[in-house]
Formats: sequence, C-alpha cells, structure tokens
Amino acid sequence: MIRLISASPPAAGDRLADERKRPADAQPIVLVVDDDRAVREVLCAVLREEGYRVRQADCAEAALRVLSSEPELPLILSDMKMPDHDGMWLLDQIFERHPDAAVVMLTGYGDTESAVACLKRGAADYLLKPPRVTELVRAVERAHSGRELALARTRYHEGLTHLVREKTSELSAALLGIETAYASTLAALVQALDAREHETSHHSQRVVKYTLGIADQMPGPATSADERAQLARGALLHDIGKIGVPDGILLKAGPLTACEWTEMRRHPETGWQILQAIEFLRAPAEIVLAHQERWDGTGYPRKLAREQIPLGARIFAIADTLDAITSDRPYRRASSFPEARAEIARCSGTQFDPACVKAFQKLADADLFELRKI
Repeated sequence: MIRLISASPPAAGDRLADERKRPADAQPIVLVVDDDRAVREVLCAVLREEGYRVRQADCAEAALRVLSSEPELPLILSDMKMPDHDGMWLLDQIFERHPDAAVVMLTGYGDTESAVACLKRGAADYLLKPPRVTELVRAVERAHSGRELALARTRYHEGLTHLVREKTSELSAALLGIETAYASTLAALVQALDAREHETSHHSQRVVKYTLGIADQMPGPATSADERAQLARGALLHDIGKIGVPDGILLKAGPLTACEWTEMRRHPETGWQILQAIEFLRAPAEIVLAHQERWDGTGYPRKLAREQIPLGARIFAIADTLDAITSDRPYRRASSFPEARAEIARCSGTQFDPACVKAFQKLADADLFELRKI
C-alpha cells in the first residue's frame, strides 16, 4: 500500500490551498487512476482536502470511460504500473482523444526511465512513490496552471487569427485599387497602436520620416517612388505585430521576465504573418520581420547578419534607435541629437550596418529637427 509522506509543518506560503480559494463548482477535477483502492483513497483524500473535486478509476479503460462522461476535462493523476493496460498506454489514449489534457504520472523508484519517456510523450509531470503531500499538491497545481495557460493562449491566438483574417479581408476589399485609402487606413491603424503605448505617441510616423531621410543619403541610384513607398510602409508598420502582445506585457512598468521577453520577441513574426498575406504589403512585411535583426547576427527572430538583413530593415534600425533615444520615456528624459548620433556611431558594425550609419551621419541636426516634425 502506498503511504504519502507528510512534510514537516510548512512555512507560510508553502500551503497552496489558501492561495487559490475558488467557488466549489469552479474547483478543478482530478481523476485518480490506480488499481490499488487504498492508494486511490489516500490520494483522493489529500486532493479533496486541498479543494479539488475528485473522480476515481481502477484501470486505464475505466479512466477513459470517466473522461468520456465528464463534461469538464479533468486533470489526470495516473499510476504507471497497472494490469491490462499500463500508464504509458493510457497516456497515449488520453492525448489521442483529449489533446488538451494534463497528466501527472506516479511511478516507483527504479522506473524513472519510463517516467521520462512519459514526459517526452506529453505528460505534465511525474512523481516518485510515495510522494510527499506538498509535492503531490504542487505537481497537480502546476499541471492545472500549465493547462490553463495553454488553453488561454490557444483561445487568444485563435481569436487573434480570426480577427486578423477578418480584418485582412476587410482591408484588402477596402483598399483594392484605392491608393489614397491605403495610406489613410494604415496611418489610422498605426495611430491606434501608438496610442496603445502611451509613451510612444507618433513614434511610427517619425521613424518613417527618419528612415526616408537616411535612405536619401545612401550611395547609388536614387530610390524609385515604389521602393520609397515600400520602405515607408515597412517603417510605418514595423510594430504591427504588437497587436498580438498582451497588454500586461506590452504596458508593463517594470522589467520583463524571460517568458515575457519570449512573448514580446514574437512580434516581428506576428507582424510578418499579418502583412505577407496582403499583396501590396509583402515587401514591407520583410522589413517588419527583420527590423529587430542586428548587423553582427545577434538579433531576432532569425539571427540574420550583415547583408542577409534587408536593406530597408538596416536603415530602419537606425531610425528606430534615433527616435527611441530622442523621445521621453517614463523612466528617463529624452537625449539630444548629438548624444543619439554618438551612440549610433558607437554601435556601428555591431548593431548597425556601417554604410547606413555613414549615410545617417550626413544628416545635420537641423535636418533631423525638421524630419522630427509631425
């Protein structure tokens, strides 16, 4: 018979039940699967004490029947070794029928290889028998939190994908053959994005002017009107992907966590996915995708280096940095154009294309003041 190991009296904060009080009908359901009735009863008693609703099954087949009859998908806490079908078989069957399930496996000492195999096949966690009460509760809570986060992200991205498709369809129909409507619609969208980030009002419009100003100083034949238009649109729409970044991350006052940075760094790809489906925005979409790349290859999302980065994105990177340095932020005052010029020169050859930096340096401070006007 399994016997749960009691931990020493937990310190404040170790007990999870008090931190997650929910209405009774909102408590998660945990399905405990084990062929040993005594084991099931002990596990169920502990989980009920922690506020979970509990179901039981004495074998893998019975567990699948419970899952098919429950309107709400439970979390599953399953033993590895059972007669007829083992926990590995059950795990495969659960994910085949319920891809969003969260499963925690229980295994004996000496069977950790099987436990690791379960993790590779999708299990949320595994515990060695006999588990400590706190370990059991924390494992179930982690599995529940992980599933809730995954489901929320799936719903969010499904909604965003639907919204993007809907708006893309509307935009494509509205802009067909109407060049002036292109500009006004895109400008309104970017103004809404700028307004979402209060401290960067008119940022997108300014970086368009800076980008074109630097492009005008580049050597070689003059840029065609179409190329200038594509460059301007890429600069204007560079942050369109932030429509997919939750407000809690985008507007966070303090530093971002590693997970939040991962979410934030998806915005170039999100922007590219939005724009590349629109015929006349495919060229700007490449600028959007590459606008966070660095000359030395340490940028994101693709770690492009040097001439692998589209020229428009290399030019834009300087314009974006220039505006960031010379604009007020909640945590600092704006710096001067000479200070920005010095910082950009310092990063030539690492963050920025030296040829683009050279073109930027041709612009006098008076030129930059003029370009900054909205």
